[in-house]
Amino acid sequence: MPKGESSPNTRLELSQEEMRSLGYRVIDLLVEHTSTLSAQTVSRVDSREALDAKIHQPLPVDGEDPARLLDFLSEQVFHHSMVTNHPRFFAFVPSPSNFVSVMADALISGYNSILAEWAEASGPATLELTTVDWLRELCGMPAHAGGIFVSGGSAANLTALAVAREVVLQNRIEGARVYCSEQTHASNRKALKVLGFSTEQVVGIPLDQDWRIDCDALHEQIQDDRRSGWIPFCIIGNAGTTSTGAVDPIARLREISQSEKLWLHVDGAYGAAAVITERGTEELRDIAHVDSLAIDPHKWLFQPFEIGCVLVRNSQHLTDTFGQDHVYLRDVTGDPLSGEVNLCDAGIQLTRNFRALKLWLSLKTFGLNSFRSAMDYTLDLATTAQQMLAARENVEICTPARLAILTFRFAPSGWTEAELNALNLSIVQWMIKDGRAMLSSTQLGEKVVLRLCTINPRTTEGDLELTVDLLSEAAETLINERKNGDDSSPR
Repeated sequence: MPKGESSPNTRLELSQEEMRSLGYRVIDLLVEHTSTLSAQTVSRVDSREALDAKIHQPLPVDGEDPARLLDFLSEQVFHHSMVTNHPRFFAFVPSPSNFVSVMADALISGYNSILAEWAEASGPATLELTTVDWLRELCGMPAHAGGIFVSGGSAANLTALAVAREVVLQNRIEGARVYCSEQTHASNRKALKVLGFSTEQVVGIPLDQDWRIDCDALHEQIQDDRRSGWIPFCIIGNAGTTSTGAVDPIARLREISQSEKLWLHVDGAYGAAAVITERGTEELRDIAHVDSLAIDPHKWLFQPFEIGCVLVRNSQHLTDTFGQDHVYLRDVTGDPLSGEVNLCDAGIQLTRNFRALKLWLSLKTFGLNSFRSAMDYTLDLATTAQQMLAARENVEICTPARLAILTFRFAPSGWTEAELNALNLSIVQWMIKDGRAMLSSTQLGEKVVLRLCTINPRTTEGDLELTVDLLSEAAETLINERKNGDDSSPR
């Protein structure tokens, strides 16, 4: 092991004893981190100048002791980050993770399998196909549907929309239009930009009173576009929007897409996983009938980053879109007639690791019933949070708990909308600086609102109570500061 000596370690190897020592130290750090989450600070931020002084170093010429480097990483690098699996991290869409999957990630890196051509990793490829099929089955899609694991929702949406472009337009995109709601995740617009669509080819459709796509407005827009010479080709629906947890009327979207012969893609990155629960099934049963679906196990299926998945109703469309003749890989190419699958021909990546392992191992270890119970518990947390907040002074519930997302704002009487927006943005910054709990803001129409996403099964009611207390403290402090500092403030 390099400990500052000048002679190079040409093979970049450690002895068995050194590997075990390093591995045990890594495990100790991970166990300490995981078992003390509740006691940790949620958000730890410093300036670029301060962090450069601590972290930026010259390129190393000689080696150092890995034990000291692990201490440095723990104390200086990981310490300055938001803890997304913390029980009081309610911002954005958390990644609750689980330790079994963390260990699976170590196996993934250690065995270093590449799931591209069949012969390179036929065992891992078979397990990936199995795990994708589990997700297909949970979502109710037909047996001929299929998919592939990717880095996350952004890559899943890009993959699905590339398939739609191939199947519907044969890649001739001039004059084509895509329709999505104003609440659709930005990754979809980014994907369409990558695929060559201009801004005017992506049409935002107004929302109904429940923050879902207005299907009447959508159908009218499609008809107007046809009369104007546009070529409608794809609808993007939502199965759990990031801002409010809203699920678009997927059955109606399917009717429109079928009658108009359009592709229907649904972005269910965080929300689609709720289909495993009884409450989720009520809202999500119609995802079984979409043409493609994005789902992120690193969100509500409790996996560590990165693992997303795209499912396509006709799995052949994946290979029709991405299949290539890799002459330099012909020695390891599988035989499709024998059911051997070359996963590099089902997506964008050639080099791709064994992401499926962590979802497979955690599902096998805990069982679907445990996942279902964990998700039901987190759905209940959002309802509990709503009740707690509704009982507090100056709190306005903006959208009720839906798929474990709740939005609200502090709205003291007599304040203008601009003042209320500024107040609620300031509350988020107060919480970040305080560090004991974390939430994020979003915008609904002209209102800035606060949101809680309660998908972490480690969260307790005590965590919710502390978070609501902190929010009330922040609001009271900021309201009083304004009153004391400005006699003309609204009262």
